[in-house]
Amino acid sequence: MNDRDTLTAYVAAFVDELARNQINDVVVSPGSRSTPLALLLAEHPEIKIHINVDERSAAFFALGLAKAMKKPVAMLCTSGTATANYYPAIVEAFYSRVPLIVLTADRPHELRDVGAPQTINQIGMYGNHVKWFVEMALPESSMSMIRYARTICARAVATAANEPAGPVHLNFPLREPLIPNLAEAEKYRQEKQATVAIEPGALTLSTNQLAAIAKEIGQAKRGLIICGDLKNNGMKEAVTELGETLGFPILADPLSQLRSGQHSFSNVIDCYDTFLRDEQVIEAFHPDVILRFGAMPVSKPLLLWLKKQQAQYFVIDGGAGFRDPSGLATHMVYSEEEKFCRDLVERLHKNLDQGWLQRWVKVNEATKHALRSIANEEELDEGKLFYHLNELMPEHSHLFVGNSMPIRDLDTFFFSNNKNVEIYANRGANGIDGIVSTALGVSTVKEKTVLVIGDLSFFHDMNGLLAGKLQGQNLTILVINNDGGGIFSFLSQASEKEYFEVLFGTPHGLDFSHSAQLYNATYQKIQNWDEFSEVFTASFSIPGLKIIEIPTNRESNVLKHRNLWSFVSREIADALIGEIQ
Repeated sequence: MNDRDTLTAYVAAFVDELARNQINDVVVSPGSRSTPLALLLAEHPEIKIHINVDERSAAFFALGLAKAMKKPVAMLCTSGTATANYYPAIVEAFYSRVPLIVLTADRPHELRDVGAPQTINQIGMYGNHVKWFVEMALPESSMSMIRYARTICARAVATAANEPAGPVHLNFPLREPLIPNLAEAEKYRQEKQATVAIEPGALTLSTNQLAAIAKEIGQAKRGLIICGDLKNNGMKEAVTELGETLGFPILADPLSQLRSGQHSFSNVIDCYDTFLRDEQVIEAFHPDVILRFGAMPVSKPLLLWLKKQQAQYFVIDGGAGFRDPSGLATHMVYSEEEKFCRDLVERLHKNLDQGWLQRWVKVNEATKHALRSIANEEELDEGKLFYHLNELMPEHSHLFVGNSMPIRDLDTFFFSNNKNVEIYANRGANGIDGIVSTALGVSTVKEKTVLVIGDLSFFHDMNGLLAGKLQGQNLTILVINNDGGGIFSFLSQASEKEYFEVLFGTPHGLDFSHSAQLYNATYQKIQNWDEFSEVFTASFSIPGLKIIEIPTNRESNVLKHRNLWSFVSREIADALIGEIQ
């Protein structure tokens, strides 16, 4: 067998094993050294490739695909700095537990450390930000090496998908010639499902462990459930049933998916980020037990309030991690979350005393009533945008929200509803880079996808729009343009007037209509809320990319938020403080 046939046998077997393990989507960036993998991926009938020229954008695009499909996605690039451009998305995937199969081509060993072009040290280059790294063997065509290629592939997919999910990295050293024999590729495909069937199981507790936890939680008089980012759709019914059985309020982060759907909302609390800023409420609520599921919620007021509590604190994590940024956990429970909820319900008696829950519900409703006063705001306002989206998002739609101010305004103004709106964000590392590309990845598989993003974050990833243009994707992008970094105006840095604008405000003066023209996007800069409602609603019937720019004022935004928080505080004091003391 000649070198070309050897290359074909080895790489074709690996690619086929990807398909056998249900990896059907691969994001490919062009390059020379990755040619054998790229050609054989494109040739495989069960694999769809997504071309993305910029590796940084490509990696975030793959991240979005994996988020939306809730399964691993592969991505491929050539050697050199192309691999380094993957790094930000790999970091985000690791901390947000998103499964990615990272395939990097490399020079063979004899061309390393000798000044060969487009050659850097790719061995373990992603460090602790991948779950597993393998330096693949050079291609051979023996039966043992063909099985090796398939086995490594199967292990990589299983490792990426197994909880806690995350990225794995396979580095392929390849010698020339780099062109495989496509006519021979089919002979290396298998009929069976996979070379090695890997069946990972979910973590569960023993009967005795469950009984002990149920006893302790069941004795609590003032309990609380907190839900952060959750990926299991079955958790909606499971955790709300647990909350109703216990008589515990559920503080639902937007990414918990508990704020939208057909489940019960009787104990879902969605305005805690606002009312936990109020000292009177902070002093009135002291739980004796707390259950937390999923990642830590977005809300900083919640985190600060938790640090003041002296409660038994259970963190339930099916991925066996250590998600405790507050340092307050008293119990780390390693169990699949839905099963944990259902097992507890079976062991608990329904709490008939609803007093504790109703106090939370009353404060929540009073806060929501006050927050709805933003509807009277006539000027374009960042908070009111999310108030409108709560009404205007279509049934079974998907909302991707950028970091900094957008995710916080979402937390404040996107109230519970029964329209099945799924919420996405990149909250692993909380960066503002790669947001456009991640949203485009989501929109590839999810219809009626909307991205809300700040102007600086949009600028960071404008080149990601090229994938949307070339692939004809449908995505509505709402760009909140306050000409700079709006979130810094809420922080202590804002008091340093002499240097604030140059170091933190960073005004840019960009005209985003030119970006829309460059990427063939429909563009509209709105002037008022009536126009926004009309343009936004119409965007779902327009194919392709749609950019709607909402100009706002940073200083005015800060003032409006603070005035609203003051109004909320007065409403709570007038209506409810007498009852909750």
